[in-house]
Amino acid sequence: MQNKRIIQVEDKVPAKLLIPLSIQHMFAMFGASVLVPFLFGINPAIVLFMNGVGTLLFILITKGKAPAYLGSSFAFLAPGLLIIEKWGYPYAQGGFVVVGLAGCVLALIIWKCGTKWIDVVLPPAAMGPVVALIGLELAGTAASTGQITGDGVTTATVVTFCVTLGAAVLGSVLLRGFLSVIPILIAIVCGYITAVLTGVVSGADIAAAFQQPLFLLPNFQAPKFDPEAILIMLPVLLVIANEHIGHQLVTSKIVGRDLLKDPGLHRSLFADNFSTALSGLIGSVPTTTYGENIGVMAITGVYSVRVIGGAAVLSLISSFIGPLTALIQTIPGPVIGGISFLLYGMIGTSGLRILVDNRVDYGRNRNMILTSVIFVTGLSGVTLQMGNVSLSGMTLAAIVGMLLSLLLFAFDKLHLTNDLAE
Repeated sequence: MQNKRIIQVEDKVPAKLLIPLSIQHMFAMFGASVLVPFLFGINPAIVLFMNGVGTLLFILITKGKAPAYLGSSFAFLAPGLLIIEKWGYPYAQGGFVVVGLAGCVLALIIWKCGTKWIDVVLPPAAMGPVVALIGLELAGTAASTGQITGDGVTTATVVTFCVTLGAAVLGSVLLRGFLSVIPILIAIVCGYITAVLTGVVSGADIAAAFQQPLFLLPNFQAPKFDPEAILIMLPVLLVIANEHIGHQLVTSKIVGRDLLKDPGLHRSLFADNFSTALSGLIGSVPTTTYGENIGVMAITGVYSVRVIGGAAVLSLISSFIGPLTALIQTIPGPVIGGISFLLYGMIGTSGLRILVDNRVDYGRNRNMILTSVIFVTGLSGVTLQMGNVSLSGMTLAAIVGMLLSLLLFAFDKLHLTNDLAE
């Protein structure tokens, strides 16, 4: 195997590569994915189960042409917590189901109407900063999770964070052959060992993990439906649709293929929302394509859906194995944060790559304005409240960018703009 050889979406991967590459993807998503069930107050085992099932369904529905790992969605947190406080978690599940089904209907509309409208509402000058914001707005989260900011900063957490990040950076640029495609996994191992040596992870925590029962059944439960709870949850559809398009755009740039056309935005959006609806039916949390795993693909050059599928199978199996689930949960914040620090930055860089690859001309006023307004909107902390749903960051920036692009498109049709291309 040549150094940094690209492993494309449809390529087969030998077992000696498949297993470590799959483990790498599972670890990359783990920290963020299990945080959502913790916040909702449910057992993360059911989430690991649905992450596996949802990812396998996504691969099946997209005909194995769109590499994506489905993890827990953060977009549902605000309305979900509100519903849980007022009615209980089963009613939040009902909201997940309805939003997921509504997303499937949206996918069918896109199937009939096509995707050419994306070039109008998200031209490259808008698309680039929107994609960049997916990673950039999470920079603070990576730092806080890594415990290098805030009240939880200690020498041990900083050392663990730096060792993890350093191992990921050096591994990505120095390792060759087989090791060159698993720098994230190597960094996690190095970070975890450092965490044990510095006392961030205690021996008691590790021992307690191995005392768990060998087999545990995830906590399945049925949803309940209330019209008011559903109305509170429904506006999230706008958020997850924008997020999904952004993720597909950045993945397209990484793998060098237009995933919006093949397998098609309608297929990937349907698969994403079908998984969310199914999650609500069995007691899990909504799923979404994960930026962390997009970052892993960008760093390693491994895009194979077989690797993603392998990670999904591992997640599915781990949901039934008590000691394994408990041991994974001992991976500390500084390790997860150290990895996320690099992965989120890679997503941000992919957005800038869109601007470069499309040779966006910033001599034109429209391009300068689009990019500037979107970046400032996404990074300013401005929040738009729509009932019980808050729009901010990348989502709000994407909406502002779409509206501004449509306005400029209308001005062009009326021949009012002063920078029309010849």
